[in-house]
Amino acid sequence: MGTFIGHVYPGLFLFSYGLYQAIVVSKAVIFNDSRPNPSCPPRNKGRWAKLWEISYRGLLKIVTGSILIAYENSCIKGGLVLMNREMPPRFMLPKQWQHLTMFILLTLNGCVDVTSKNLLPQRCVLLEKGALVLIFYVLLMLLVSHVQDSTGVELQVHSLLILVVFLLMLVFTVELWTPNAFHLSMIETFLFLMMGSWLMQAGFILYRPVTGYPWQDDDISDIMFVTTFFCWHVMINALCLLGIYGVFSFWHHCYSPRSKLTGSKKAPYYANTEGPVYHLLPEVEQSEKDDQALLLPESSP
Repeated sequence: MGTFIGHVYPGLFLFSYGLYQAIVVSKAVIFNDSRPNPSCPPRNKGRWAKLWEISYRGLLKIVTGSILIAYENSCIKGGLVLMNREMPPRFMLPKQWQHLTMFILLTLNGCVDVTSKNLLPQRCVLLEKGALVLIFYVLLMLLVSHVQDSTGVELQVHSLLILVVFLLMLVFTVELWTPNAFHLSMIETFLFLMMGSWLMQAGFILYRPVTGYPWQDDDISDIMFVTTFFCWHVMINALCLLGIYGVFSFWHHCYSPRSKLTGSKKAPYYANTEGPVYHLLPEVEQSEKDDQALLLPESSP
């Protein structure tokens, strides 16, 4: 990850994921039309029906994480070595091992998504959310440790990234108890956009400056402009999220029949009286509809 590609590719994945989440959340808020199927998937849909039941989001995380793991290992001549052969032995390549751990976390998160949706009898959203919270707690610890020997511009870039990861961790933690809060879903989506876009920006700042000259760690102006660029990312991503919501809202009010507003069905859930309310969603045919079902607010009986 300590390369231009190592920052841009994960950032592009996170930003694309944020855009997908923005579309899903906007549709769920505006249309409110997720219609899960019964818990037993129909078998009369043809040979390709099973393809719609695959957790494409989880599969994409597994593939992306595996590619990044292979790339990180290929960047080190001779491969990743844990310890040298000196006496006493010393740990080698600590930052590269932290990068590898981050990519393994992404792969494991994809495995949890696939297990929840395709291997369990019913989808357990609590399992997915809990795994995501745990992963971001570990990721935050890795990033805090990652900047121990950083200074100047690099320290400022990573500190702002740590801020975004910390806020995401808080949002995911709160969502364990309030899984149906649309405002939390919007904040989560915005933070994913921020994390992805800023990670890509970090690749350009640290490895390929637009001017062709490296940023100066001892120049306070360079450090201040890092924060300024971050603020610009905040505004641009907020406008991007607002634009996506506005497009779907405009299309719905101009072209969608009003009957769609009253034809929606509530996603089934199971309430635990001793803990938080959480969903156990069945398999559905379309991945986007399935993700929208996680965002539907509970309606009173």
